[in-house]
Amino acid sequence: MSALLPGWATALASAFDLASPLALLLLPLPLIAARLMPAEAAGGSGALRVPASVVARAPSAADIAARGRRRTWLIWTLWAALVAALAGPRLVLSATALPASGREIMIAMDLSGSMERRDFALDGQTVSRLAAVKRVGADFIRRRAGDRIGLVIFADQAYVAASPSFDTATVAHALEESTIGLVGRSTGIGDGLGLALRRLDPRGAGKDAAKEAGGEARQPPPSTAKVVILLSDGANNAGQTRPTDVAELARDLGIKVYTIALGPRDLADADGEQDVVDVETLREMATVSGGKSFRVKTTDDLIAVADAIDALEGGRAKAPPLPIRRDFWPWPAALALLCAGWLLATRRGA
Repeated sequence: MSALLPGWATALASAFDLASPLALLLLPLPLIAARLMPAEAAGGSGALRVPASVVARAPSAADIAARGRRRTWLIWTLWAALVAALAGPRLVLSATALPASGREIMIAMDLSGSMERRDFALDGQTVSRLAAVKRVGADFIRRRAGDRIGLVIFADQAYVAASPSFDTATVAHALEESTIGLVGRSTGIGDGLGLALRRLDPRGAGKDAAKEAGGEARQPPPSTAKVVILLSDGANNAGQTRPTDVAELARDLGIKVYTIALGPRDLADADGEQDVVDVETLREMATVSGGKSFRVKTTDDLIAVADAIDALEGGRAKAPPLPIRRDFWPWPAALALLCAGWLLATRRGA
């Protein structure tokens, strides 16, 4: 039968659905009730004398029969429309499937004073390190549709700029609005990572740190893949925690840490330059946690690192489509209401 129908009709028929199909069993209810109800008892006959003028204006037997048939059709149409409305006719359409990865990612970004240095390039112009990170980082976040992403910024203190959310556009906007000086101008790498872990682990990273220090027990890794991407262009010189100690906690919590060492120079080739990146500490943090460390000296390096992390934390697949239902029950309900109004109008005029 479907082969005889055009493609659009077949698709429409396959998308049609009833919310309560059992309501259709009510259709023969009036016939069953008429069959089961006892017949009206035969009464005595009587006669009524009617004036001839009234008889002349009375409708003929044919008109009365036609009116009765119309009322019968109206009553049955009203009943069928009510039953159809109760059945809940609707179209079930599939929404566009979004990618889903099952990953939670916290981005911990250094917002110290050294991020103001203008030694990166964008669109042929020299820009600050922060401007380059904003451009590349926001693009990375927007590409991660399906992930639950948050943002922590750190300097003297650590601050959650965007709580973990599937709304990647909002998190990207929070990154683009980040301003140096908001949380100080020093570099508290350990505190930044610690706050990111606290947001990823619902049990609280601070409590787990105290427990881990006094025992050998290890927390089982969470079922959801959790990752911290930490970017810094300096050395830890603020905060209350050592970065490597926090990295060990990340390992115990089953959270990988990717570190990005930003800046043309590091401690090994500083030549007396101040506020250069501590590549060795960042590399040790990544190794301890089971993640990976990246060295970034130019904007092209930063773009390549974003692509590499995107590939390492790939595995996104189409989520099951969410059905969208469009209800049509108001149409038969409106038809039933019209029939009821017509019946009342004709009864009053009879």
